[in-house]
Amino acid sequence: MKTALVGLGVIGRVHFKVLTELGISVDAVCDVEEKKFEKFPNIPSYKDYVSMLDEVKPDVVHICTPHYLHADMIIEALSRDINVLCEKPLCIKEEDIPRILTAEKSSKAILGVCHQNRYNKENAFLKEYLKDKTVLSGYGNMVWGRDIAYYLKDEWRGKWATEGGGVLINQALHTLDLLIWLVGMPKKVTARIDNFTLKNKIEVEDTASIICSDGAEFSFFATNGSKISFPVSVVIKTEEQTVCAFPDRVITNSQVFNFEKQDEVYGKSCYGRGHKGLINDFYDCVNTHRKFEVDGAEASKVVKVILAAYKSNGENVVLS
Repeated sequence: MKTALVGLGVIGRVHFKVLTELGISVDAVCDVEEKKFEKFPNIPSYKDYVSMLDEVKPDVVHICTPHYLHADMIIEALSRDINVLCEKPLCIKEEDIPRILTAEKSSKAILGVCHQNRYNKENAFLKEYLKDKTVLSGYGNMVWGRDIAYYLKDEWRGKWATEGGGVLINQALHTLDLLIWLVGMPKKVTARIDNFTLKNKIEVEDTASIICSDGAEFSFFATNGSKISFPVSVVIKTEEQTVCAFPDRVITNSQVFNFEKQDEVYGKSCYGRGHKGLINDFYDCVNTHRKFEVDGAEASKVVKVILAAYKSNGENVVLS
């Protein structure tokens, strides 16, 4: 099996490290910045990803590029029947969702998207714990800090055209995805976004509040405007009790379940411990022709909610 990697930034290096630990060799790398090739000696390198796909003909390609590049890269790879594992988000434009799903349906290959927090032990436990219970509602909270230096590190950050948004589509997507996974997909979204800490410095939001209803009921708050980053939390209300999930811990009305930190954190600590489990599962799906859970349709759910939140301005937006 041949594997290729597009995008050699922080998250691309995370994928490379995990692949190495899993014993999967990377046969080609691609980035527009040639200086990044220095960290990948003796591996064929390309500046153009289409040329790499055509010449190397990989079985799997990892897409770890800025958000705005995801859709076209996914479609190009799937059109060549190359399996794709793409970093989040699936895309940043509503019109790209059907393009990707059509390409996925027409391809012999599979598409996976990195919603790695589903593979964190506490979240996987909570999903299993709730499977025979009636979920009434949920709440999620992400309070982190990102200063202007964070946005200046990469030119694509902080811009609608290239990042596709701010805290919602970049950092908070993972926690919002967990709520959709655990509670269900809503039909209506009401939201407000604002920029409290970086006005006139970035185009996008640093804070968002969302209420989802009709079909699934949950609320969500996220900000990058905090001076200190706090642990993410998800709270689920069932008919019998309230269940709270925190990093490495789940608390019910009567019990506390602790999960040992056995898995390594790859890259930034906020990435969590799920990348290795997700990547290993994806390759098992490729090898066994098993369906990968976070495919195009599944990954599009959180994108649809986020794009509806950006449209809302305090009004109900009905999801199609």
